[in-house]
Amino acid sequence: MSIPDFQSLMLPLLSSASDEEVWTLGDARERLASVFALSREEIEERLPSGRQRRFDNRVAWAKVYLEQAGLLVSPKRGQFQITPEGKAFMATNPNKITIASLNQFEKFRTFRSSAKTNKEEREAVPPPEVIGTPEELLEQSYQSLNDELAGSLLEQVKQCSPTFFENLVVELLLKMGYGRNRVEAGKAIGRSGDEGIDGIISEDRLGLEAIYIQAKRWTGSVGRPEIQKFVGALHGKRARKGVFLTTGKFSQDARDYVSQIDPRVVLIDGTQLSEYMIEHNLGVSVKATYEIKRIDTDFFTEE
Repeated sequence: MSIPDFQSLMLPLLSSASDEEVWTLGDARERLASVFALSREEIEERLPSGRQRRFDNRVAWAKVYLEQAGLLVSPKRGQFQITPEGKAFMATNPNKITIASLNQFEKFRTFRSSAKTNKEEREAVPPPEVIGTPEELLEQSYQSLNDELAGSLLEQVKQCSPTFFENLVVELLLKMGYGRNRVEAGKAIGRSGDEGIDGIISEDRLGLEAIYIQAKRWTGSVGRPEIQKFVGALHGKRARKGVFLTTGKFSQDARDYVSQIDPRVVLIDGTQLSEYMIEHNLGVSVKATYEIKRIDTDFFTEE
């Protein structure tokens, strides 16, 4: 089954604590994983940020909300125990616990209505009908903004000149750790028209391994024939590694082809290109207050 939302976890969590023992979050996670018959893959599933397991996050927030309602108390960090109010509530035999049902408790209403110091904190408290935890809601919003930014960034790149695109590729590869210095990298990418190869750059800062590059502004889908031409050029250079970057997309046939060949060829399409630019802060600026990125228009100003 799928991982239950954090509101669905509140009743079994409080029910487990009805033994009046002091529970740890680790013990609670094991009990709830068994109650809901979760698989190892479901237990290990992580939030998009990768910082925490989704199930752990939901169990933790179920505990927090029950505490805010006064039904649980934390003797120590990472521990909890049922309160007299929690026992009385369980005596009513509730069939489920939700944010809406917790509103009957004054402590919870105070928690929900307490004044927040800024907009970010207000948005961290989900409304009753929402099933995601605050972290999940924030990550969903962040991902949505990032996706929109990536699309806008790609459109900006497509409007730039071929020379600007070549320089952009240089900067991106340097930020990703390739090439020994800016001068060498710039010269490497500048070797255009060499039998289907646009440039050569060091894989590491010591220059022990070379990577051959083709960078193409493309509006449509790059098919297998274009990749085969690049691979042929790699064979002619006895090269073992290549990167084909494009502002367009790659056909499935092209992707299948590179998965079966030697030398090793990495395909970076427009979507991945814009994602790498965001990841490495290339062509974007950061609004420090919320760490939200936006397009850096000065970066795309060509002289």
